Amino acid sequence: MTASVRDDLLAAGLAVFDRVGFEAATVAAIRTRARASNGSFFHVFGSKKELAGALFLEVLRHYHAAVLAALDPVPDAGQGIDRLIRAHLDWVVTSRREARYLFEISRSEWGEDVRDAQRAQNARLAEGIERWRAPLVAHGELLPMTPVMFVSQLIGSAQIFCRAFLSGRDRTDPRGEADTLIACAIRALVPPDRIRKQ
Repeated sequence: MTASVRDDLLAAGLAVFDRVGFEAATVAAIRTRARASNGSFFHVFGSKKELAGALFLEVLRHYHAAVLAALDPVPDAGQGIDRLIRAHLDWVVTSRREARYLFEISRSEWGEDVRDAQRAQNARLAEGIERWRAPLVAHGELLPMTPVMFVSQLIGSAQIFCRAFLSGRDRTDPRGEADTLIACAIRALVPPDRIRKQ
């Protein structure tokens, strides 16, 4: 079975899940959209749940790659905060269907099956951010806090804003508020005496 069949099934699963949700989605609808036979589907995935978990990990990998790309080349504190928030906003808008799947569609049905792989991917993202952040904390350019607190202060407001966009409650492009979100994150993450220098 070629990788393209797997990719076609994942793309079809994403489209069907986005349209009707996980519960209402059927293997038949996914197969029809992918133009794949029943045998092809079950050769690649054992179930709809298995496809959903694989899709989640694939989308998570794409999101993490977009975020980590913002740290290359290595930025200073203010540039890094700016780039990371803009990367998050850009990915949500340009990959809206994937972002809805990652952030809006419940994972309770398949979450346990991919938990270890998800933790491993999240750890790689955290390590990438920490490689940039730790020296800046050591030099007093970023406030000391746990990595989890740092990410929540960095992306938390943008994420809440993006969820309103993804759910359709707010149709405004969240990138239009990037400057405000960045300014708020800088106030939360940069020592007050360093803010003017950013």
